[in-house]
Amino acid sequence: MKQEHLANFCIAGFTYYDGALVFRKLKVGKKLTLKLEEDNKYDARAVAIYYKSHKIGFVPRTENRMFYKLLKVGLEDYVQILVQQKNKSQSPESQVRVVCFLQNPEQDSSKND
Repeated sequence: MKQEHLANFCIAGFTYYDGALVFRKLKVGKKLTLKLEEDNKYDARAVAIYYKSHKIGFVPRTENRMFYKLLKVGLEDYVQILVQQKNKSQSPESQVRVVCFLQNPEQDSSKND
């Protein structure tokens, strides 16, 4: 499958949402989802990160411009976001690192939830 690396970062706001509730389930390689949060009063380009129905934080503001644009034009199926690293000994805002790729969803043969 052809894919292009977009970014990797720690999940922003991890301590304020459901991160602690699902921390054990966030295994390396686990697929996450992105959702626009245009009504966010702190950032009009906010992109929330979810594990199943649990909101676990956001794409950091320094990284969200590109993701906002991709989702805004309906290309969310072309963005793959996976847990890249997990370390419970780090500060909460640095415990989960993700990696993001741009890919054709029709070539996605890995159904990893």
